[in-house]
Amino acid sequence: MKFHSLERIGLFIDGVALYQTARALGFDIDYRRLLAVFASKGRLIRAMYYTVLLEDQDYSPIRPLIDWLDYNGYNVVTRQARDTGESGGRRLPRPSMEVDMTVDMLELGDNLDHVVLFSGDGDFRRLLEALQRRGLRTSVVSTLRANAVMVADELRRQADQFIDLADLAPQIARDPGRRDTASTEGSGA
Repeated sequence: MKFHSLERIGLFIDGVALYQTARALGFDIDYRRLLAVFASKGRLIRAMYYTVLLEDQDYSPIRPLIDWLDYNGYNVVTRQARDTGESGGRRLPRPSMEVDMTVDMLELGDNLDHVVLFSGDGDFRRLLEALQRRGLRTSVVSTLRANAVMVADELRRQADQFIDLADLAPQIARDPGRRDTASTEGSGA
């Protein structure tokens, strides 16, 4: 990974995408380690984590992770999944977090030098292009090593740097014997 020690870094994590990517690679994320890795690369200004919660659910398996992240250096942005009535009364669990992430990256961009996007969604390509025109460096974290396609080719090519999550795994994987809320295990994040 190429970072400059004085760079102001912002992390923008699509929680669902990161969870699915780590699962496809066969490991759980230790979010304490993830934060430490990027804090060691420069001046970590903000770590944003985006995820979906089911509306009116008394308990969500992701709640302990969200609470841990919120108290340990992450800014957590959640969106409620609502019953749209389109699926026979069932909730549709994946509203898009793209707009929230885009607005936050653009608003925080003036205070950053390097944006790190944890997503493989090709819809972010134009956003990276806009950030680059503003003089920001961009990195995308996803993988090319899973069986399924996890990153859009156009997003990977637009980024100044592509970081394969598989290469980060030794630094950010949860220890198999450790069970705490700093990891994604059982969270469905």
